[in-house]
Amino acid sequence: MGLIWLALAAVAVWALARLGRQTERARRGHWRISATILSTALFAGAVLAASRGVWLAAIGLAGAGLWLAVQSRVRTVPPRASVAERLTEAEARAILGVTADATPEAVQAAWRRLMARAHPDQGGTEGLAARVNAARDRLLKG
Repeated sequence: MGLIWLALAAVAVWALARLGRQTERARRGHWRISATILSTALFAGAVLAASRGVWLAAIGLAGAGLWLAVQSRVRTVPPRASVAERLTEAEARAILGVTADATPEAVQAAWRRLMARAHPDQGGTEGLAARVNAARDRLLKG
């Protein structure tokens, strides 16, 4: 019986360690927290089923818990270069609000002014900040 409690404690420590490493955005983070709690319950059920000798159920529960734990860790990285590639010079100037004869210093000043509002830490969105960055990159490098 002591071995069962030790296995359940190991599952609980794993869940707490995994929950402590959650560093995602709000929507994705909620999914990971829910998946961690559910996979912990599945692992605990597998330990209890194995302790009672119901091996088929234990293997099924452990497999489901492992699958859920792995799937909740898959990260999708949005492509960064695609925004800048699709942006024309006229669109970039419209986003930053600069004229066709703007100097690189004027472009940089417009970028700083917009990023003060568009940055996700200042209440903006990641998509808007990416477009502002892409517009600056297009005008300064293109």
